[in-house]
Amino acid sequence: MTAGWLEGRRALVVGAGSGIGRAVVDVFLAEGARVAVLERDPDKSAAIGAALPEVPVTVGDAVTRQANDAAVTAAVEAFGGLDVLVNCVGVFDFYRSLLDLDADVLDVAFDEMFRTNVLSHLQSVKAALPHLQASGRGVVLLTESTSSYFPGRGGVLYLSSKFAVRGIVTALAHDLAPEVRVNGVAPGGTLGTDLRGLPSLGTAGSSLGDIPGRAEELASRVPLQVALTAADHAWSYVFLASDRSRGITGGVVHPDGGIGVSASPRKRS
Repeated sequence: MTAGWLEGRRALVVGAGSGIGRAVVDVFLAEGARVAVLERDPDKSAAIGAALPEVPVTVGDAVTRQANDAAVTAAVEAFGGLDVLVNCVGVFDFYRSLLDLDADVLDVAFDEMFRTNVLSHLQSVKAALPHLQASGRGVVLLTESTSSYFPGRGGVLYLSSKFAVRGIVTALAHDLAPEVRVNGVAPGGTLGTDLRGLPSLGTAGSSLGDIPGRAEELASRVPLQVALTAADHAWSYVFLASDRSRGITGGVVHPDGGIGVSASPRKRS
């Protein structure tokens, strides 16, 4: 029997309750990894525990030091160490430009966006770092976005927060080498995502996956004309977590349907 790409690897997935994080848990397990998770939502956490009893589940908010410390401790106690950290935490601004943001909510909305989309990544890496360094082949994988590279895929707060995650990948890849590799995955629009909005903007109960006609819209805006799912994106994390990418740090994989080469439709004879 052929070993999986992640055989023997010990991983913690932060933001694992749904969407890309949940898909990463599934494919990591399928490829031979042992996986622990940190998830804020108690119901999603309970669902993971019921479906995957072998997975240690920590319930807590990834923007806090306490939750990340608890999740890392649970993973290390269960597995004897930690080799891979994945962070898939994020919230969305539903395409609000600066023109659409009232001045009296701008500072609160900024804090909500950057605490979730940026601080959570720093907190999770900080908590896991001693164990990743001790691993001898530690890997950090942070979730960027097409919005880390191109306009139009989110509003001003979401884009700027995702550019910040891109900066974190660059800074940490430099600072943590050679003990730890740091890379990003920059998914395009994702079918079925449960990416939520901001309380200050009145969209905390809204999900990007609830938009009508989402599959058609996603497929229409990229050259490959595909509406990608969380499971499609998850395989990029598998590659970057594996020794097959041992020469890559400070990089990014773009599972986005080819948005980087978008232009006017190619004329066909």
